[in-house]
Order: sequence, then structure tokens, then C-alpha cells
Amino acid sequence: MVLKTETGDHRFNIEVATNDQERALGLMFRRSLPENGGMLFLYDRPQSASMWMKNTLIPLDMVFIAPDGRVHRIESNTEPFSTGLISSEGAIVGVLELNAGQADRIGLKPGDQVIYPGLGTSR
Repeated sequence: MVLKTETGDHRFNIEVATNDQERALGLMFRRSLPENGGMLFLYDRPQSASMWMKNTLIPLDMVFIAPDGRVHRIESNTEPFSTGLISSEGAIVGVLELNAGQADRIGLKPGDQVIYPGLGTSR
């Protein structure tokens, strides 16, 4: 996966959660995530979605991806173990979870492009 920002193209090695069971488990119970690692949650069609941090041991940045393959919004530094819902605040086709602080480190902002087969402009 590539995230295109003003600072350049940033490559990540991601896992993909494509079904309900994989999406429900997500990154729960993981003690770490590689620096350039992440998990992409894909949806069959644009929809509103909510995430949470239940049983998630590490803080994350959540990148909500719009139907056009661009960043819709970012929830930074989410709180481990929180059961509070984190809303997409609109229709999305995916959520990318990265290590907390990674979005800031690469300068990721709403409107930046997410390059991955099957997402928006990557199709």
C-alpha cells in the first residue's frame, strides 16, 4: 500500500481484513505492530462505520478512506482498551490502522491518496 502525501509516497506492508470475522478481531491482543505495518479493513460498498479499541493493546491512528480512495478523516493516537466508538463521520470504503503517530510523521491529511488495488482511483 502507498500513501501519497505532500512529503512523498510512503509504503506500508499491511494485513487486510475482508470478512466480518477478520474485521471483528482486527489488531486486538497484539503487543506490537511493525513500524511500516498496518491493517486495512475493507467494505464491499460505501458505508458509515464505527471502530473501537476494545482489547487493543497499542495506540493506533485510524485512517478512514473515502469511496474515491482518498483520506476522508484521521483519528490520531486512539486510546488502548477504549470501548468508545470512533465514527467514520461519513461513507467510507475502508479503514487503515497504523501505529499511533505514523500519520503525523508522514504528513498524512484528509484528501491525500491511498493507493491499493480495489480502492477508489486505484481500481
